[in-house]
Amino acid sequence: MDQLSFIKMHGLGNDFVVLDGRSAPIPLSIAEARTLADRHFGIGCDQLIVMEPPTSEGADLFMRIRNPDGGEAEACGNATRCIASLVMNETGRDQVVIQTLAGHLPAETATTGEVTVDMGPANLGWQEIPLAEERDTLHLGIGAGPLQDPVGVNMGNPHAVFFVEDADTIDLATLGPRLEHDPLLPQRANISVLSVTGPDRLRQRVWERGAGITLACGSGACAGAVAAARRGLTGRRVETTMDGGVLTLEWREDGHVLMTGPVATSFRGKVERASLS
Repeated sequence: MDQLSFIKMHGLGNDFVVLDGRSAPIPLSIAEARTLADRHFGIGCDQLIVMEPPTSEGADLFMRIRNPDGGEAEACGNATRCIASLVMNETGRDQVVIQTLAGHLPAETATTGEVTVDMGPANLGWQEIPLAEERDTLHLGIGAGPLQDPVGVNMGNPHAVFFVEDADTIDLATLGPRLEHDPLLPQRANISVLSVTGPDRLRQRVWERGAGITLACGSGACAGAVAAARRGLTGRRVETTMDGGVLTLEWREDGHVLMTGPVATSFRGKVERASLS
């Protein structure tokens, strides 16, 4: 019977089912991707990752990202760290380049034993977010309830970052999906609530487009760090506490955002392909 081998990994509880399609393609229908991601009928994950051969020079592999709704995502910082860690362990190298729909993302082992990924430049123009019309991306002027006037940032995927007094008091499960589908955001967006908890320290929760609330969101943490610095609330290097743990972010002067954090392998296994249909 046809079986799929997989690795279950996570970065700060943001968890992934990883399939290796480098030697042979693994075509997955939307229904199969949804079932794999389902925590009751499949394996369960925030995102499904398929490792594929790179399609351009300079990359070690291509990382395809599928959300639980079956759709594709352009970027996922925590998954990039996990996949980079796998490749570095395979090759014995301490630097690799992961290709995504958002571009090439260089990664390396940090001095702490964690993994650092260069998530590329923060894109801040209204057409880059993208928005449905021209707006100041530092003040988008949209909102719902206690969430008002976010900062727009694109980290390979669109983000709207809302600043609040206490991120833990926000009903993100209700407000997140409403704001994700705001007419100003034609490609929808990841919705963050962010509190400044100290000098260069942030507390953040994220409603991920197509996935819902996750324990951590790497691209969201990058967007939050950029938004806080743009608003003059922090410097360009911060520690961000998410539900699953802490990420260190640095928005370099050249516009690139570096993200550092831990990775973990939970288990390996096989799933019957027939059970996914």
